Amino acid sequence: MTGATQLPATTRAPAGHRPGTAAEDEADNGRADETPSAVQAHTPGTHPSAQSRPPEDHTSVLHPTGVHATARIRAAHNGRTTTLPLLHNDGPFHLRRLRARAGRARVSVIGAMSAPLGGDRLELDIAAEARSELEVTTAAATIALRGSTTAPATYDVRLTVGENASLNWLPQPLISTRGSTLHQSYTVELASTSRLLLREEQLLGRTAEPPGHLSTRLTVRRDGQLLLDQHTTYGDPAPAWDGPAVLGGHRATGQLLAVYPELTADQKPCVIGDDPVEGCAVLTPLANGPGMLATAVAHTPAHLRRLLDTALAHALIAQA
Repeated sequence: MTGATQLPATTRAPAGHRPGTAAEDEADNGRADETPSAVQAHTPGTHPSAQSRPPEDHTSVLHPTGVHATARIRAAHNGRTTTLPLLHNDGPFHLRRLRARAGRARVSVIGAMSAPLGGDRLELDIAAEARSELEVTTAAATIALRGSTTAPATYDVRLTVGENASLNWLPQPLISTRGSTLHQSYTVELASTSRLLLREEQLLGRTAEPPGHLSTRLTVRRDGQLLLDQHTTYGDPAPAWDGPAVLGGHRATGQLLAVYPELTADQKPCVIGDDPVEGCAVLTPLANGPGMLATAVAHTPAHLRRLLDTALAHALIAQA
C-alpha cells in the first residue's frame, strides 16, 4: 500500500513491490514453512486446481471510483500453539505468514497495488480467538493519495481479541499526501482478560509537501464497556490542526495504546522527551480500565518511533 501513480482501476500497478525486493526478501527470511497465504491450506477432497480460482464470494470490487476490499485474519489456539486458520487476501491486501516468535503467530500485510486512493473502501478484519497470540504488521508505509477522483477514501481496521488472547497491531506509518482525503478508523473489541498493543503513526505530507485531509478515529470497548473513543483530524479544512495546541509545527504524530489486565488506573502520567523542537510524548493511564495511552508529536518519523518505543518501555515497567 505504498504510493505509485494511479492507473485505471482495473490495471492498478503494484505498490512498488516486485519479487526479489528487500521487503519480500525480509519477509521470506522471517517466515516458517507455510502454505501460500493467498488462499487457505488445501482441504482434503478438494481438487488443487479449484483452489487457484478466486472464490465466488470474493469481496474485492474494482469500481470506477475506487476499490472495495476486505481482508481477514483469524488466529486460533489448537491446544498447543497459535495457528492461522484464515488468511483472506483481497484488493490491495496481500497477507503473508512470518516465522512465529516466542509462540506468537505473525502476519505481514503487503501492498499489492496503490492504496488507499480517492474513492477506495478498504477494510481489514483481524481476530485473535481465545488463548491465541497474534502480531500483525505492514511491510511498508501506507500512502494515502488523491487518485483520479476527489472522493474520500476509507480505511477501517477491526480488531477483536478473545479471552486470554493477545494481539499486537504494529503497522508502519501512514503518510497523508497533498490532495488526498482519508477517513481511517479503528474499532477494537476486547474481552475482560484480553491483551492489546496498538501503535499508529502518521506523517503529514512528504518532504516539502503539505498534507491532505486525514481523519482518524479510535474506539475501544472492553467487556462491552467503552474504554476509549478518540477522534482527530489533520490538514485543511480542519481548524488549527497545525497550531501550538495540536502539532506545534511538527509533521509526525502518533499514539501507542497498551491494554493489559495487570495495569491499574493509579499509574502516574509521565512526559517523555524534553526537547520541544524534536518532539515529546505524554503517557497517561486510561480512566475506565487497565490501560495506558501514549500520544506523541515529533519532527521526524524516526524520532516519533523512538518516543513511542520509550513510552512502551515505561508501560511495561508499570505492568511489571
